[in-house]
Amino acid sequence: MKNRLSLSLAASTLALFAALPALAEDLRIYGWAGEMPDEVISDFEKETGIDVTFDTFDSNESMIAKLDAGGSGYDLVNPSQYAVQILINRGKLVELDHAKIETYEKIGPTFREVSYDTGNKYSIPYVWGTTGLAYNKTCVDAPITSWKALFDEKYKGRIYMLDNMLAAYIAGLQVNGFSANSSDPAEIEKATETLIAQKPLLAGYNSTNFADLVSSGEACIVESWSSSVLQAIADNPDVVYVLPEEGGTMWIDGYGILTDAPNPDAAYKFLAFILRPEVAAKTTELTKTATVVPESKALLPKEIAENPAVFPAESTIANADFILDLGDAMKLYQDGWTKVKAAP
Repeated sequence: MKNRLSLSLAASTLALFAALPALAEDLRIYGWAGEMPDEVISDFEKETGIDVTFDTFDSNESMIAKLDAGGSGYDLVNPSQYAVQILINRGKLVELDHAKIETYEKIGPTFREVSYDTGNKYSIPYVWGTTGLAYNKTCVDAPITSWKALFDEKYKGRIYMLDNMLAAYIAGLQVNGFSANSSDPAEIEKATETLIAQKPLLAGYNSTNFADLVSSGEACIVESWSSSVLQAIADNPDVVYVLPEEGGTMWIDGYGILTDAPNPDAAYKFLAFILRPEVAAKTTELTKTATVVPESKALLPKEIAENPAVFPAESTIANADFILDLGDAMKLYQDGWTKVKAAP
């Protein structure tokens, strides 16, 4: 009797669970703020039934620190190229199975041959841009072409630098004729001295609303990521973005699956989704950030597809440095940055 009752209860329990709706898949992503439109996330959720949680970070360093702390619970992470190298070296990313990403071949040939992750073994490039400067034509007396403008006393109090260590050092190094990837202690020290000497000229370090400041004219010149000022350029014809003659830099942000990802299958579905040309085009149209999917360009409005701030000419980016993992030299930058931020 006891056995029959147990079997009866087990059967009833199984029937109850069978009647319940299937639990939705969950996907947790840790990505750059402002680079993945809510509309794209929503489209993916509607098509797949997968619930997405998209948390954001504002620097590669803060993202790496969070992952190093362990137990993040994220499936996908959105590092820039040098951060991809760091995460690979720390064993944080799985080796990708490209066969599970049916749209992988939509990535342009240039971006399938990146130096920081040969063969895109651990990461999928997705959006790219440059680091240069933006200025307001109403408060400069000639077109700006060089980092030197960020160190010009006539713009004192109307200059902003990006509040980002490596971004600041791009200007500090290149204005001295050095590579933005320098690991030479003497060159890094010289760049540190240059940035400290610049401090009295600055209105501040700003990585948030610098585009609004240069558009309003409160700032004359700002160090800038290309994607961050495109709306300001669209709204105000007096705002100009340029790569400085010293080179500036090019960056790529992509996606990798974490080794402790709870739901890698959902992660693969997301990667395949965002590489569709129509989805990549939607991302570019909404964020004004270039994607690595060439077919998407034909789907974009002319004012975006032909905008050199979004898609710079090959000749324009020919001299741009490509920031990579600087290894042990990173400690020199961190020590120098501490001095810069502490300087009056």
